[in-house]
Amino acid sequence: MNWFTGGLNDAKKWIGQLTDPTKRERAAQELIHLGAEAAPALIEALQSRDPNLPPILGRILVRIGPAATPALVVALKSAHPLVRAQCVDILAQIKDRSALPALLDALQGEFYTVRARVCAAFGQLSDPQTIPPLLHALKDPEPEVRIQAALALGAFRDPTTFDDIAGLLLDDQKIEVRQGAARALGGTHHTAALPFLMEALRDSFWWYEREQTASDLLDAIEAMGPDAVEPLIEALADREGTVRKFAAIILGELKDVRAVEELGMALYDLHHEVSRVAAEALGKIGVPAVDVLAEALHHAEAGVREHAILGLGMIQDPRVAPLLISMLQDPERFVQKQAILALGGLRDSQALATLKEIANHRADREFSALARDLLNKNA
Repeated sequence: MNWFTGGLNDAKKWIGQLTDPTKRERAAQELIHLGAEAAPALIEALQSRDPNLPPILGRILVRIGPAATPALVVALKSAHPLVRAQCVDILAQIKDRSALPALLDALQGEFYTVRARVCAAFGQLSDPQTIPPLLHALKDPEPEVRIQAALALGAFRDPTTFDDIAGLLLDDQKIEVRQGAARALGGTHHTAALPFLMEALRDSFWWYEREQTASDLLDAIEAMGPDAVEPLIEALADREGTVRKFAAIILGELKDVRAVEELGMALYDLHHEVSRVAAEALGKIGVPAVDVLAEALHHAEAGVREHAILGLGMIQDPRVAPLLISMLQDPERFVQKQAILALGGLRDSQALATLKEIANHRADREFSALARDLLNKNA
């Protein structure tokens, strides 16, 4: 078919029918059949104001496959920046290696949105020859490009790149870029990335007055699995309370029994939050932590007793209910209250009977109401 006499008009006709759900499948099949002849019109239509149309057009171009590459490459050099970015995504899905030179050129282009998408595309293509340009992109002036470059490099799981990615993790002035670098290193699941992540954990830039931003870093360390346990145990002795707290949180998620003794020591940390999260971590580890938590019930500091109860209440074990019931005699009322709350989380007949007794003792209206509420929730 001659493009100028029929292909263009046919493609536009079928593209016009893509917005009609009853005609969409037939139109898509016809466009795929037209192949390379339909590609320029499909790319032009990517600028549609209908937000539902571009994703459909992209899927059709992917189905056309390498035959669409020449038109996509042309658009990559001359189209609107938004269309160029979409073309990059489509080329990444087609995985046609012949487009690589054009993508490398686009990585040097003026539009940072396109550069960022090219980095992401390189992560999908997994071609080792893209590693050097990705390393260079780690120094791009735009944060989003640096983030995508780090994530793409992480997809290669190549330890020789970890030091460069760690440069962003430890030194970039944008926390968003550091977060991206953490996700990149964590996604490698490679032990060679762990020292960099642990160094970042001790860097106050990550958490001073903005602890919520550290979640990506914590997730990355957790992704290292059992290999992270010993370094995290060591971090429980760090002079910074926030570092100790984060170490305890991750150890709780890893649920490794090797950490029980050291988390038990962290229960007595003078930093209230460290003590609390250590108790919660022990609770997540479960049965192996019962004895350590039970011992803390006798500590002179009421806050430690409260935290020990919190941890025990997370463990379903026959030894727990009697321990919690005994704490109803604690001299501190807030400790007694924590014991009632913990009993409410147990699937234990002794706990249930004790809660019913408290609920019926209406002389203490606060505790009676609390016990009734817990019974109703567990009904």
